[in-house]
Amino acid sequence: MKAPELSPGPDNSGEGAGLVKSAGIVSASIAISRITGLLRESVLSWLFGAGATYDAYVLGYRIPNLARELFAEGALSFAFVPTFTRYLATKSHEQARELSNITATVLLVIAGGFCALGILLSPWIVDLFAPGFEAVAGKSELATTLVRTMFPFLLLLALAAQAQGVLYATHRFAVPAVSPAIFNLVSVSSGLAIGYWLAPRLGFSMVLGMAAGVVVGGVAQLAFLLPSVWRAGFAWRPRWNLKHEGVLHILGLMGPAVIGNASGQINVLVNTNFAAGLRDASGHVMNGPVSWLAYAYRFFVLPLGIFGVAIASAALPRIARSAAHRNFVEFQEILSRSILMILLLTVPASVGLAVLGESMIGIVYQHGKFLASDTHQTALALTCYAAGLAGYSVLKLVAPAFYTLGDSRTPMFISLAAVLVNGVAAFAMVRITGFGHAGLALSASIVSTFSSLALLFLLRRKIGALQGRELMLGLTKIIGAAGVMGLLCRGVVMASHALLGTPSIARAADIVIGVPVGALSFYGMAAALKVPELANARTQVLRKLRRSA
Repeated sequence: MKAPELSPGPDNSGEGAGLVKSAGIVSASIAISRITGLLRESVLSWLFGAGATYDAYVLGYRIPNLARELFAEGALSFAFVPTFTRYLATKSHEQARELSNITATVLLVIAGGFCALGILLSPWIVDLFAPGFEAVAGKSELATTLVRTMFPFLLLLALAAQAQGVLYATHRFAVPAVSPAIFNLVSVSSGLAIGYWLAPRLGFSMVLGMAAGVVVGGVAQLAFLLPSVWRAGFAWRPRWNLKHEGVLHILGLMGPAVIGNASGQINVLVNTNFAAGLRDASGHVMNGPVSWLAYAYRFFVLPLGIFGVAIASAALPRIARSAAHRNFVEFQEILSRSILMILLLTVPASVGLAVLGESMIGIVYQHGKFLASDTHQTALALTCYAAGLAGYSVLKLVAPAFYTLGDSRTPMFISLAAVLVNGVAAFAMVRITGFGHAGLALSASIVSTFSSLALLFLLRRKIGALQGRELMLGLTKIIGAAGVMGLLCRGVVMASHALLGTPSIARAADIVIGVPVGALSFYGMAAALKVPELANARTQVLRKLRRSA
């Protein structure tokens, strides 16, 4: 495929500095959100452990979240941010505000109707996602109640996703990135208040109280975002115009995006079905695999958000602006630098999760009803998820890059191909190799890696070279530095458990000693190998420190 005509565009020598700064703001904000998310999961592990109740809660929470990723935060964000950014770059503020108002109104109607339909069809949805729950008395019924309670969360998240898109496009990164922390804190505090205070008086269970807290947290997150949207000049006014050029463009991009995201949800459906139906040695359906995967995924999204999502969120408006001005030299430069920055951060993070993951999980989760066996099984899943961290992070950047070019079909076709890859991988991992729930996590890593590589190959054909030689050389150096880091961290773990004996103390030593040892050793090796993005990031940090001083 012929590359688009290149435009020299403006000098972008400061683009790397701006990207590092924006990514740093988003990364710090998302770190707060992810840490509060771990706090929320820690409370849930203490209350419910990793058994039938939490399995049902995970499904109840997951279904509206899958719908959100399918229609709202996924397809909408991919289609809305590039289109809205184009309006900001090439049209008036009033025209951009009109687009924002119509999009929010359409979203309110569509997501609201979808919520009503989901509440009505909850029993059938639970049977579709987790037919294995029927084998455990009361588990399917509890999951249905929790789905109905939490489904309004979809509407709140859809509106929050549109508000976040407005703020990201106007280069206001901190508030949308930290808004999930508001959700986490409010959902867990209100859930505990409802569960401990109202539940005994009204005759419902603690887990239902925590489910109600999710909806309260969604309200709080949206309320936190709206003032910043208003200050940016985009206060919502109800408008309905499905013939608006920008709305038609968004809907046109969303069609293939919904299909592409639907394929991703098919993968989740397949893996949830496998996990819900896993059996123990005696042939009984197990309580726990769904929970182990959910707890592991919460740890996995910590570096994914801090590094992958942060860099993608900071880079996407810049990429969209370059595409709007047809400046593909700048487009290639920003994309390549962003990918290398993602690899620099996620490759060592994945090694750290694999080596230190069990100690982290034990410290955060192993209390109350969460047992040592749950810690081990969750750590196995985390190790397998970690293998796909770099691929999943790059995917968060490369897939939206196609949307900035007005191409939503290519990500759709790759997502459809990923359904086949996931089905084969999940079947092989569970039925042939017998890897169980850990195999399902590994199949997710295989799919994310396949998807990111396929999209990179097709993007290169679409816009030309992406500095592939520099990326491969940088990746090789990063893997070498991460390998040394992994060996040193493993040595710390072996020494602490041999010398200290007591698991809780040894795990604390693993983290207190292992994390700084790992970070310093990786930094030293990467600096010695002259990884280019490391020098750029160091320059920005030192410049910031000098300014502060």
